[in-house]
Amino acid sequence: MNPIGVFGGTFDPIHYGHLRTAFELLQALRLSEVRFLPAGIPPHREMPEADGQTRLQMVRAATSGQPGFIVDDRELHREGPSYSVDTLLDLRAAFPHRSLCLMVGMDAFLGLPKWYQWRQILQLAHVVVAHRPGWRAPDMGPLGELLVDRGTGTHEDLHEARAGRIYIHAVTQLEISSSAIRQTVRHGGDPRFLMPEAVRDLIVDGRVYKAAPQEEE
Repeated sequence: MNPIGVFGGTFDPIHYGHLRTAFELLQALRLSEVRFLPAGIPPHREMPEADGQTRLQMVRAATSGQPGFIVDDRELHREGPSYSVDTLLDLRAAFPHRSLCLMVGMDAFLGLPKWYQWRQILQLAHVVVAHRPGWRAPDMGPLGELLVDRGTGTHEDLHEARAGRIYIHAVTQLEISSSAIRQTVRHGGDPRFLMPEAVRDLIVDGRVYKAAPQEEE
């Protein structure tokens, strides 16, 4: 069967930048599915502003109806930091014979050596780097060496082995950030058209991020 995409993040909130990246990789890499995994306790950033159940609800609303998009809440039920290696160990146990593709942005990839047990990740999964203009893949240091040893220029290699390769794929650049959305909402702005309307409604109706835009009379 085709590889499984593993797409983690705080999704605080989820927006079209996340969704478009996932959709393009789903199609281009011929993945069987993309699993969205909202983080419980992110190890490399501050705690999310929205609680786990709210973020899970937003991800479910955003992905509803899209074939191949799966919402996986295992990180929200696990105690301690949501380390990617622990999630991949869980998924490897559940899918012992399937190719797993951990999907990350170039910014996250550049910080990979700081991740918990980061070298074990490539024993469990491939790493797919979503590349956008303005970022450059490293050619020196541990990541440069890793790209020489593990890098591939064809997504077919992701189908032929369960783990161990690094594949960089360009995706459409959408200048949307969750932090900017939160700030917009906090100052009374409307996040419409930055995310699916169902997600925007959850933010407005639930007054998520402390303030919410007023509905028109």
